[in-house]
Amino acid sequence: MDRRQFNRLALASLAAAPLTHAGAKAGETPAGFRVRYFPVAPGMGSRDVAAAPDGSILFLGQRNGTMGRLDATTGAFRLIDLGKGAAPHGVVIGPDGAAWITEGGQNAIARVDLANDKVTLFRLPEARANANLNTGVFDLDGIYWFTGQNGIYGRLDPRSGVMSVWDAPRGRGPYGITRTPKGDIWFVSLAGSYLAQIDRASGASRIVEPPTPRQGARRVWSDSTGRLWISEWNSGNVSMHDPASDSWKVWKLPGEKPRCYSVYVDERDKVWLTDFAANAIVRFDPASERFTAFPSDSAGANVRQMAGRPGQAWGGESGTNRLVLVETLSA
Repeated sequence: MDRRQFNRLALASLAAAPLTHAGAKAGETPAGFRVRYFPVAPGMGSRDVAAAPDGSILFLGQRNGTMGRLDATTGAFRLIDLGKGAAPHGVVIGPDGAAWITEGGQNAIARVDLANDKVTLFRLPEARANANLNTGVFDLDGIYWFTGQNGIYGRLDPRSGVMSVWDAPRGRGPYGITRTPKGDIWFVSLAGSYLAQIDRASGASRIVEPPTPRQGARRVWSDSTGRLWISEWNSGNVSMHDPASDSWKVWKLPGEKPRCYSVYVDERDKVWLTDFAANAIVRFDPASERFTAFPSDSAGANVRQMAGRPGQAWGGESGTNRLVLVETLSA
């Protein structure tokens, strides 16, 4: 029996196991949690978020070319212009405490100094124009790795400014990227429907095939043990790959025809997902295999990549120009 046959049999056994689901109607909040909304600039398309060291929440405006900083205590926010033609996609906090952004509009990696709002651009080589930059992450050596949906992935050494870019397997599609606790870098391809590990020394990538064909792997996040959690856009699944055992598990999100966009794993290894079809944030507890849904109180929320800090899961409602916070009250 080859590995793909084995994985299909494993999936069949999982499909037979019952999953539990606690849901809520729009505007209702499941017990043990609190949901809050924070309006930001109209028309900005508030999307990917990051928790800054000073307690503020960073968020991107893909439609107005800005990065925002929200004071969650007061609800006040301000915007930082990223430059002419900017269209930012993903943001993370670097080892230097700055915000690092995949800036697709200027085809560059943008660094924003949170002390003075200074924006520094590291542009991709001219031969890599229109990369459609997507998501970035830092490895344990302080090297920044990034993806571009038009078929590339790359690395940037912030100290020297040296950048390397490689062609991705199967062309278009590289999307989410993550780092495991021991420092391995993995990314997923939406159009290519695969998971891949990057050799940090050579830049070569190794594909690991998910068990669901054409699943549309969109985002990936490592938990505290190095297991990789993947949101599958086409299939509506959340899947988990354990590199240590080379095994997979797969769960279907509740509801009809889910469209799973974001995945974020919190400090307690609970998995936070966003489902565009259900207009909801969905929390998955791997221990109980229980889903808990948090529907938005506004239509068309379309929450993009989530992030957070202990007890708080944050997301950007790109369709309503708001940020959303789900607090775990027992945390």
